[in-house]
Order: sequence, then structure tokens, then C-alpha cells
Amino acid sequence: MKKLFVALVAFSVLYITGCKSDAGDPKAVLISFFDAMSKKDIPAARKLATADSKGMFDIMETGLKMTENTMDDKTKEQFDRNNMEIAEAKIDGDRATVNVKDKKNGNAVDFVLQKEGGSWKVAMDMNTLMEMGSDKMKEEGMTDEQMGELKAEMEKFKNMDPDSLKIMMEKSKEAMEKGMKMLDSINDKMKK
Repeated sequence: MKKLFVALVAFSVLYITGCKSDAGDPKAVLISFFDAMSKKDIPAARKLATADSKGMFDIMETGLKMTENTMDDKTKEQFDRNNMEIAEAKIDGDRATVNVKDKKNGNAVDFVLQKEGGSWKVAMDMNTLMEMGSDKMKEEGMTDEQMGELKAEMEKFKNMDPDSLKIMMEKSKEAMEKGMKMLDSINDKMKK
């Protein structure tokens, strides 16, 4: 009986450690996030992102609806792991960065992840995205004066209510659709 108990405990330990979740590895979480995004599986990607990222995901969903199928190949290619070199995570407390390099053009970006509820989550909130963009622009040689002007403009955008931005995007889509119908109508008349 004692041997059976020891065997069960040993098996349980091996099973639990073998079924370890990716939630403890920032790089694995980011890879899962990229996989979800390449499939345009926004609900799955949302689960892998911080709570503060909700507004950006609302905007992304609206954008995907606006472009419908026109962005399929571009979205898949953008998040295709075969086109990326993904470095190991650099962890600093409850924050981690994972450098991702595009194999085709050599551009690299440090993606930020944060611990939430004991799990690593991809930070896709406006502040983090602005920080990532600013770091990249500095790297590309943007001057301090240009950075100041850009930050001032980005602050206006950052303070915009995500719901208002979503409504504005939907109205833009409607206006573009009306414009396209008008152009089609004009083209049809010109062909006659």
C-alpha cells in the first residue's frame, strides 16, 4: 500500500509539472498571442492581454470588421511566427520584454508583458503602445524636438475615449462605403 501511495504521489508530481501552463512564461504567452492574432481570433488574444488592453482590442475589432477580408493575408503574415525571431524574455519583477525581430526587414520591437493575477499578459494598452512606438522612433533617429511634438499629438489620441474612437471609425467606414458606391455609379455611367 505504501509503494502504491508513493507511486501515485510521484505520478501526480510528474503529471502536474508536465502539464505546466504557458502563463508562467512570457515568451510562450506572446507566441500564443501571435498565433491567435494570425487567426484573427480576437477573443483568444484578449484572454492573453492585460485588462487595460480592452480599449485597443475594441478598436482592433472595429478595424477588422471595416476591412473584412481585405487584410486576411497581411494579418496572417504580420503575426506569422515563421517570419519572426523571438528572443527569450527579460523579466524585471512584474514586467517582461520580449524582443521580436522581423526576419524579412530586420526591424525589431520589444513587446511588453505584465503579470496580472499571477499570469503573464501582453500589454496592448495605449500607454504601452505609445512607449513602444517612441522607443522605436528614437532608435530610428528622431530628434528630441520631433519626439516632443509627436508625444503631444499622441497624448490627444491617448485621452480619446475608446468608444468615441470606435464610433468615429464606424462612421468613417460608412462614409467610405458611400464613397465607393458613388465611384462605382460614376464608373458605370461612364462605361455606357
